[in-house]
Amino acid sequence: MTDTSAKFSIGIPLLPDLQPKAGRGAAGPSADGHPPPVWWPTRALRRAVGLAGLLMFLAAITGRLDLLVLALPFVVGTAWSLRRRPTVEPEVTLGVSESLVPEGEQVRVIVTVGNPTDTAFDFVVTGLRRSPWLRMQRGIRPYAIPLPAGSEGDIELDGRTLRWGRHALGPARAYAVACDGLLESHRVTTPPLWLRVHPVNEDFQAGEGMPRAAGLAGTHHSRRPGEGGELAGVRPFAPGDRLRRIDWRVSLRTRELHVSATLSDRDAEVVILLDVLHEVGASGGVGGAASALDTAVRAAAGIAEHYLHRGDRVSLIEFGPKFRQLRPASGRRQYHAVLEWLLDITVSAGQVDATTWLQRPYLLPSNALVVALTPLVDDRSAELLAGLARAGRFLVAVDTLPANARPAAVNEWSDVAFRLWRLERENMLGQLREHGVPVVAWTGSGSLDQVLRDVARMAGSARAVVR
Repeated sequence: MTDTSAKFSIGIPLLPDLQPKAGRGAAGPSADGHPPPVWWPTRALRRAVGLAGLLMFLAAITGRLDLLVLALPFVVGTAWSLRRRPTVEPEVTLGVSESLVPEGEQVRVIVTVGNPTDTAFDFVVTGLRRSPWLRMQRGIRPYAIPLPAGSEGDIELDGRTLRWGRHALGPARAYAVACDGLLESHRVTTPPLWLRVHPVNEDFQAGEGMPRAAGLAGTHHSRRPGEGGELAGVRPFAPGDRLRRIDWRVSLRTRELHVSATLSDRDAEVVILLDVLHEVGASGGVGGAASALDTAVRAAAGIAEHYLHRGDRVSLIEFGPKFRQLRPASGRRQYHAVLEWLLDITVSAGQVDATTWLQRPYLLPSNALVVALTPLVDDRSAELLAGLARAGRFLVAVDTLPANARPAAVNEWSDVAFRLWRLERENMLGQLREHGVPVVAWTGSGSLDQVLRDVARMAGSARAVVR
């Protein structure tokens, strides 16, 4: 049905529950092998038949014709309504306007119901299950739409995504009511859909260069002479120099050919390490409080976008029981791969050995900048960071612990225990800094400028590496 003016909604108190009742769920073969009926009598039909039968029974034993006259409208009306009974249940499909949206954006859910019979449906009632991170404007109540014979109708529900991840949408259940409310079909269920919600990129801009570039071409200036845009000086012309490099002002002044020397531009690799051993804090979605995992995922998206925009290679690694890695690459395609990879981030509590990670040098190249996003609430995370620093990796640890995170009070000693834990954590942070691991809190744009400046300065000096 294309006429959208006929759409209307009915609240829960006016309609029966959409959950399948005993013996009235999805169609299936009965015990005797015959297909079960797809249409059932409603309470209205049972009341009409029961009342008409009672009046006719009383008229037969008492001989009162007035009771028979009273029963006649119920009999005629029921027979007239059931003269054309549907034999097929309604058709239901579930769809969304976009299967990929960023968090905080609007999404439209479309439930399409169809009437394949030649009998009009009084109305079709649909209900939709959804993830708690999808907020529908009209709530979760059922919706109804009338359907003439052989027509289709769309029920459009607008909602808003509240948090990143893969969210289940559906299943959608529907049933139809026909014959003036005397018959209803069994519940038709659609398979659920998965809505991909990308994290919102945290605003991040790093004005400092990379500690050490590795590629032959890129946006970072190196100390190696070559074809680039950074002026290194002026020197006399030598065989092999390009004519476009001649500095005519110096050449005319000295009466000898001189050329401009430049530094080569090189690219670098950034490895974003996400600690998924623990979740700290409760997520409030977009606009609410951010948990440690929310901060890590959104910060990873912002850091990856920044360095990929500059032409660097970016890879992601998940530090947890189940090893997940996104191989390094650059370009727009890698940015979309980063967002898809972040959708599957979940907290994985289990056995993980930091020593095993340190024995995989191929995961973290020696020239790569490692940005570790971690709440630093597990000793295994601190052991991994200290080991990477001792191995000579260029490492920056970003503290994602929420500022107001604290456990729920259990007894009168809870506050004391929390203060002791905070002291132990500050002691651990101090030990990491002694090992050469800079730890900074994530504050968005410019969070890593100072620490990257220090790391770049240390990269230019000789370092003792423990192997």
